[in-house]
Amino acid sequence: MRYLISVIHDQASLATPDEGAAIDVFNERLQAEGNWVFAGGLAAPDTATVIDNRGEETLVTDGPFLESKEYLAGFWIVEAPDLDVALKLAAAGSRACNRKTEVRPFL
Repeated sequence: MRYLISVIHDQASLATPDEGAAIDVFNERLQAEGNWVFAGGLAAPDTATVIDNRGEETLVTDGPFLESKEYLAGFWIVEAPDLDVALKLAAAGSRACNRKTEVRPFL
């Protein structure tokens, strides 16, 4: 089963060099153990553009979808046999990047 591990951050700062090194080690572990699918860090929320094409005209808005102290800073998509394993991976990812994580299964 595939899971999304979202990295939640509440500061404007990027990863420190030590955090970046720990993330690299964690990514290598995911790859070596067969859990890796994809991962990426995201630019700051103020670089976002929201597109709403539900009406007659497309609306394009600069800035994040939600105004919040916390934001999605990055993510991992992992393969895990069950939620318990995904939660353990998320805990290790949280420790590596020094940020909160959220786990959600794909449908």
